[in-house]
Formats: sequence, C-alpha cells, structure tokens
Amino acid sequence: MKPLEFDRYVISERSRPFVIAEIGVNYYDVAKEKKIDPLDAAKMMVAAAAESGADAVKFQTYKADNLASKYSPAYWDTTKERTQSQYELFKKFDSFGEDEYQELARFSKKQQVIFLSTPFDFEAVDTLDDLMPIFKVSSSDITNTPFIQYIAKKQKPIFLSTGASTIDEIDHALKTIKNEGNDQIAIMHCILNYPTAYQDANLGMISHLKSLYPDYLMGYSDHTLPDSQMFVLTTAVLLGAQVIEKHFTLNKTLPGNDHYHAMDPEDLRRFILNLDFLQDILGNSEKTPLESEMPSRMYARRSIVAKRKIPKGARISEDMVTFKRPGTGIEPSKIGTIIGKIALKTIKEDEIIDLKTIN
Repeated sequence: MKPLEFDRYVISERSRPFVIAEIGVNYYDVAKEKKIDPLDAAKMMVAAAAESGADAVKFQTYKADNLASKYSPAYWDTTKERTQSQYELFKKFDSFGEDEYQELARFSKKQQVIFLSTPFDFEAVDTLDDLMPIFKVSSSDITNTPFIQYIAKKQKPIFLSTGASTIDEIDHALKTIKNEGNDQIAIMHCILNYPTAYQDANLGMISHLKSLYPDYLMGYSDHTLPDSQMFVLTTAVLLGAQVIEKHFTLNKTLPGNDHYHAMDPEDLRRFILNLDFLQDILGNSEKTPLESEMPSRMYARRSIVAKRKIPKGARISEDMVTFKRPGTGIEPSKIGTIIGKIALKTIKEDEIIDLKTIN
C-alpha cells in the first residue's frame, strides 16, 4: 500500500491516522453568533481545531455562480437547514477570495496545522494550488472527469471521496488520476447524506474498498451525528481508515448546513484520546515475544523435572519424569532428547533435570 508523503507527514498503514477537521463554511455562522468578522471566526475555528488535536483544517472554496444552477433543489435535511435551493445556500457562503485563503493558510501554519480546502471549480484549484499540499475531490465531483483531470495534473496527493458512487465510477476516477501520472491517492469511504443515519454509515464498505484497491490508503469522510464516545470514527480507524475527515463547529446547536452533524472541540479531543489509546493497545502487528513477557516466558512455562528420586547410573524412562514450573530447564517439547539417557548423578525428586546431569 503506497504511503502518502507531504509536508512533515507520512500517511501509511502503520502511521497514526491523519485527522481533518472540516470547517467548511461554518465560520460564517460562528461569525454571526459572535458578531465578529468571518475571517476572524475562521481563524478562531482553526485555532480550536489545532488545540483539540487535528492534523489539518479544511475549508470549501467555491463561487455559487460556478457551482449550482439557480434552479438546483436542496438535497439536505430542510428541517435543519431550511434553504430550499442549492444556489441560494451557496451564495450565502462564497464571499472569501484568494486573499482570505492566503491569510488562513498563513494562520494555519502558525497553529501547526495543515491548511486544506476543497475546490469546486477550476479557478479554485489554481487559487489553492500554492497554499496546500493535498487536494480533496468531493463525492459530488467523482464523475466530473475534466475537473478530476485538472486536479491530478497538479501532481499532489488526492483524497478521493466516494459518497453515492458505484465501483465503476470509482474505477474511472482512479484511472483519470493515474493517466496524469499521479498515483498519490487515498480513497475515502463516504455516505452522501446529511446527516447520515448510523445504520447507513456502512463502515464495512471500508473493508470492501480495501479488498478492491489494496494499493491505496483508505479514509473515511463522516456525516453521522457525533456519538458520545466517537465510536463511529474510532471504528472506521479499526477497519483500516488512515485518513479521517469530519465537519467541525464550535457550537452544534447553531442553525445552518453543517453544524448539526459536526463535531465540536470536545468531540475532537475525545476522538484524539481514542486514537492515542488505540495506538497504545494495537502496538506492533508482528507477532513476537515482548520484553515485558520475558519473566513470564521463563518462570510460567514448564521444565522437565524428576517425578521421583533418580539414582546415579539409572537409565531415564518416561515414568521417572513430569513437567512443572519454572521453565528454566529443558522444555517438555524436548522430552525425546532425555529418555534413555543415563543419570550422571543422583537427581532428587522435583529437581529440574539439566543436560549436564545426564549423558
């Protein structure tokens, strides 16, 4: 499985999962709540994500006029986000331009967190190219072949989201990327539904994707409601996701498109603690005795001992010996090496038989 290398990170099968806090456009609502400038709100969220343990923060870069027809209907839960038109919704959140993204990239670097933003048009790709080490292809663009091709030509790692896609569509997207000489890809399992019901999370698809695409890293982009112990994300990691992406907010009760299914700083901290614990308990995947097991290996195993007193000169037979702790002598699997041997001295009952005392 090909690792992805960028900035100071190497994402591989054995690395700690790479965690992305997707701020998206949630900073607009945070700005409104706190009565501050949207750029200041975005920075506040970057700082909170960094402090809570995220490896990267991710925004969304688009202009409504390039993204959606004025007649595009809503496909989200309109009881949570009441806007009925995609164009109308995106228009509310598209005021940032190149200057704002450059400032967010600079600020993210100061916070020691990777700046990312999902581009949704060709202009956005060019704007972001010098600002970030990875491109994310949204699930909604997996069949947008010219767009994927344009991104692939930048020769940067690509996180390919696969929500609502078929295997043939994933294959075609991968082929498009590879045809540009770019094989730096992580395949992201995703369910394109906001919010995703727990029973629809289908985390088993991660295992399916791993079996189909063994050469690529797997990830998970989550849209379920954050559970109290962050079990959904933790399970995704256990199933093989090496990249984790989830929407991020400072207040899950805020009205708006991506707050109600987002994690907040406390959720993120809990998940990071889960990851730390998993790293501790998973340890080395190669089976070998540990240093901490050495005393047990020596003293809890068994040795061949005299079942009764064995006189000097006696020929040792099976009925003369038994197997008891500690394991400092000849192990029971070697019994064939001592049967028929002659005792060179008197061996007391319960004494561990030593190769030096037989011949």
